[in-house]
Amino acid sequence: MADNFKALVLSQADDKIENQVTELSVDDLPEGDVLVRVEYSDVNYKDGMVVNGIGGLVRNYPHVPGIDFAGVVEESSHARFKVGDKVVLTGWRVGEVHWGGYAQKARVNGDWLVALPDGLSTRQAMAVGTAGLTSMLCVKALEDHGITPAAGPVLVTGAAGGVGSVAVAILARLGYSVGASTGREALHDYLKSLGASEIVPRADLSEPNKRPLESETWAGAVDTVGSTTLARVLAQVKYGGSVAACGLAAGPKLETTVIPFLLRGVNLLGIDSVMQPYENRVAVWNRIASDLPHDKLEEMTEVIGLDDVAKAASDILAGQVRGRLVVEL
Repeated sequence: MADNFKALVLSQADDKIENQVTELSVDDLPEGDVLVRVEYSDVNYKDGMVVNGIGGLVRNYPHVPGIDFAGVVEESSHARFKVGDKVVLTGWRVGEVHWGGYAQKARVNGDWLVALPDGLSTRQAMAVGTAGLTSMLCVKALEDHGITPAAGPVLVTGAAGGVGSVAVAILARLGYSVGASTGREALHDYLKSLGASEIVPRADLSEPNKRPLESETWAGAVDTVGSTTLARVLAQVKYGGSVAACGLAAGPKLETTVIPFLLRGVNLLGIDSVMQPYENRVAVWNRIASDLPHDKLEEMTEVIGLDDVAKAASDILAGQVRGRLVVEL
């Protein structure tokens, strides 16, 4: 087993974050009870923040980013995994506090790993990644609150992004009528190909509420945008409906009223994928393997190399990424 491998390493100089693809040794890796040969990672919005030094997510440098990875176990003293097992990691602040997946090898706590679900390759698992896991958690939350296809259409905001694209594909596969909100007109056909039955222009949701309640339009929603968009969506949800909120692309502030909650019984469901317990992760990954159409997953996926990550990290913050970016290691 070769000790040296390639990695994207962040360093800090005069309050500026620099990145470089360089060579590391296994001895450079942090402590952990499982060593993984990483085959694929991906690019999420949080990766964009980390690589560009935004949000103070990384405390110590040098640092290897990449919040997700999938690969093959090379060494293990963890009871759950043995050499040769294929595994997936998302969350647990890997890529932020702990070195992450933008490297050909990673050493982590085995409690953070999940066995690769049957029916998914490591490449497909990273086409899913944190974005897809979050999407499935949102769908499951809506289901748990009684939102069925018969209840009415479900809206997905930021629909052309990673979380949104996967959410559209899963909801359509499950039989929901899906409204997809985007500000990129060029991607309307793409969203319809994923299963969206209606396109909602971003501008229709980006202006502040003029009334505390609007016409009852959506049985539920998956919101990746936050801010004014989430406030407008809450005002449009039907009686007893639910909104799964999982993002803040437009900002963290939510200026609204309690009227949708009091007069329509609307539920606002917060979704976190980072610290999900192991049992939940296994259940959600199994749902992804069965409910996310592989042809749609392929359609929304672009594969890049490690040298392309820095540019992709800036592009995703600028809203210039469609679907999912997989990094081949």
